[in-house]
Amino acid sequence: MIDQTQTAQPASEPVDDAHVTLSQVSKRYGGVKALDNVDFSCRLGSIHAILGENGAGKSTLIKIMSGVVQPDEGTMTLAGKPVHFPHPASANDAGIVCIFQELSLIPDLTVADNISIADPPRRFGLIDSAAQRRRAEELLARIGCEDVNPLLRVRDLPLSRRQMVEIAKALAKDPTVLILDEATSALTAADVEKVFAILRQLREDGISILTISHRMHEIEAVADMCSVFRNGQHIETFRQGSRSENEIVQMMIGREISAHFPPKPEREFPETVLELRKLSWENRLRDIDLTVGRGEIVGLGGLDGQGQKELLLGLFGVLKGVSGDLLIDGKPVRINSPVDAKRPGIDMALIPEDRKTEGLLLPMSIADNLAIASLDHLSNGPFVDAGAMQRAVDGAISRMHIRIGSKDDLVSTLSGGNQQKVVIAKWLMTEPRIILLNDPTRGIDVGTKQEIYRLLRQLADDGASILFYTTDYEELIGCCDRVAVMYGGEVVRELEGEDNTEHNIIASALNIDDKAGAAA
Repeated sequence: MIDQTQTAQPASEPVDDAHVTLSQVSKRYGGVKALDNVDFSCRLGSIHAILGENGAGKSTLIKIMSGVVQPDEGTMTLAGKPVHFPHPASANDAGIVCIFQELSLIPDLTVADNISIADPPRRFGLIDSAAQRRRAEELLARIGCEDVNPLLRVRDLPLSRRQMVEIAKALAKDPTVLILDEATSALTAADVEKVFAILRQLREDGISILTISHRMHEIEAVADMCSVFRNGQHIETFRQGSRSENEIVQMMIGREISAHFPPKPEREFPETVLELRKLSWENRLRDIDLTVGRGEIVGLGGLDGQGQKELLLGLFGVLKGVSGDLLIDGKPVRINSPVDAKRPGIDMALIPEDRKTEGLLLPMSIADNLAIASLDHLSNGPFVDAGAMQRAVDGAISRMHIRIGSKDDLVSTLSGGNQQKVVIAKWLMTEPRIILLNDPTRGIDVGTKQEIYRLLRQLADDGASILFYTTDYEELIGCCDRVAVMYGGEVVRELEGEDNTEHNIIASALNIDDKAGAAA
């Protein structure tokens, strides 16, 4: 077992032909030391994975490398020469390009406009739209996305397609160092394979690739080298395959982990809280019948884009024109807006897919973000009870183990995992009975996932009814009491008990009648 107080170790695999080197780099945000005297290097023609829990310092490391933030101390060299990047554009000019988990695309511009936004092709001093479109087509074809129309607005694309456009945009800058921050977290399995093929080709072309991912199987598939960070310190660098997964996890969290998922209750769920009858919306949802019992966690499975997200949005009153019947505690209700969903007697909460654009108000403080959904519970008439708000915010931070400097800090200063905890805590402060979750562990480290799994089971044990969409088959099997697999906007199969297996989930997701295979 690794001691929680273990200090940073020298890299076990020295990088002799380093292209990028950071020496004695430190960075502090308020009372939190994001990086503590870090030495790090990577070489050309290599895929280097950066591992660690959210808040370990990974994102700060790559933000310093890409000119987004400035270190408080330390130096950086590129190809053996000292460099200082005051802003991302200067890093881009030097060949360092970063693809962040939070997309940088402009929703109201076209795909082609976004890809070439930094340096559009010109003719007679004006933007050459035809050349820009051809450039976009070539880059999209390079990453296997010929199906994306360069003239579409980005806002009209699903999240997985937007992520691929972000990758094409990065390749348009001809990087020598390409950094990916959870760049595959929103992608389908097929798109992930396309990205892996691109990364391998870029490695052969001599490009240095750094990738942050919490999906260990992805690291095993593409990485040459791995570096583990914890509490702002560089713990160790090693060749991929030289450490077991358990050893890596222990390095990341500084302690051994218990069972991956908390045990499920061995009981029935006879009391139905949420019931859907023939729920439909446009051509995306078709006659969905589904129930969720008191204390039950029901998973939504299936390939991405089969109506799971629309179902959650429809239940929460975001979509207009939803037909069919919705019953709460056996009584028909109409939910026409999120305000309706929150009202007493329904008490519903939705943890959205994209924490940056849908879950948080980035220019506001941590405390304000936590309190904003439950102001009606924290107010006396038209005035907010400051004492009640402070107690509620402190309780939420403690309950979710949110790592902060001060609750008055901007929420944008938190790591991705701690931001996700703020989103979840914000809605739990409304004391919901029905909880809708849209892929809540996307881009979250293994330690934080464990906390969320335990929290979901505790909420269910306390009587909450949970509808949980996730793209992770392990979560569907390990967290959920029952799984409703969707295909083409319909629930095609429900799985529970011994039938809830990866084989059956995949077969159902592909709408394959595989009873014989399942029985075998």
